[in-house]
Amino acid sequence: MTQSPISATSIEAILGKTIYPEPYSARVSGRLKRKLGDHFGLTNFGVNLTHLDPGAMSGLRHCHSKQDEFIYILDGNPTLILGEEEFVLSPGECYGYPAGTGIAHHLVNRSTETVTYIEVGDRSPDDEVEYPDDDLKATLQPNGEWSVTHKDGYPY
Repeated sequence: MTQSPISATSIEAILGKTIYPEPYSARVSGRLKRKLGDHFGLTNFGVNLTHLDPGAMSGLRHCHSKQDEFIYILDGNPTLILGEEEFVLSPGECYGYPAGTGIAHHLVNRSTETVTYIEVGDRSPDDEVEYPDDDLKATLQPNGEWSVTHKDGYPY
């Protein structure tokens, strides 16, 4: 059975939903993510329409071992934190994060307007995510779920 095209904004989203345990989950409370790819049953890669309220961040600063990521800015001017560098992005600008570089990144909305962007990432098995600023480690399990632990492997 096929689906008809729909408005991306009609796909349900929950403000601040995350895999992060407390106290880290509070840091993405101003993020609204619509999982567009999941809605259409995509399994090889994810596509999200994401909104960041003023002061919000896309996620904790992180880097993937196997997953490539890509962002395309639709509205607003987020700050891209990329390793030790910062770049203020504008609508129409994009960036790709190759896997395995060890360069941690995230977006922060330091402006007074909402930021909207598209993010795309693959779903490489056994991907591990490092968080250099926080005591977290995430591993993509074979069932597609993320396992989140302390850096030493102890569960939350």
